[in-house]
Amino acid sequence: MKKKLFIALAALVLLGGLIQLVPYGRNHTNPPVIAEPAWSSPEARAMVKQHCFMCHSNEVEWPWYSNVAPASWLIYRDVEEGRRKLNFSEWGRRGNEVDEIIEVVQEGEMPPFQYWLFHPSSRLNDQQKSDLIQALRSSLR
Repeated sequence: MKKKLFIALAALVLLGGLIQLVPYGRNHTNPPVIAEPAWSSPEARAMVKQHCFMCHSNEVEWPWYSNVAPASWLIYRDVEEGRRKLNFSEWGRRGNEVDEIIEVVQEGEMPPFQYWLFHPSSRLNDQQKSDLIQALRSSLR
């Protein structure tokens, strides 16, 4: 029994080491900021930055674990998808539907489960949602 457990553990360690060689998810570049919305106040920008910029900007602060597979794969995919759907650093390049942005915050779709699972403080309470929506409305209309 101990031998089988040791073999299984060794195989997991070997597999964990091998997946580190897969280069996907290691491109932690932040393209330049092209244009941002006309923020209604510095406080509005700070609030949106705190809650949204981690995936929806070119100012991502990559955590240390974003260098460790398979977490690196998931984080990279989420940031790429987030930037593609809405990028506050490339404002005006594509149609940004203000009502849709506000709706996903109101419905609790943002931040997504996989993000707040590892960042529990990012989960918005009702007051934070209201404040964030107000900051978005005042700046994006």
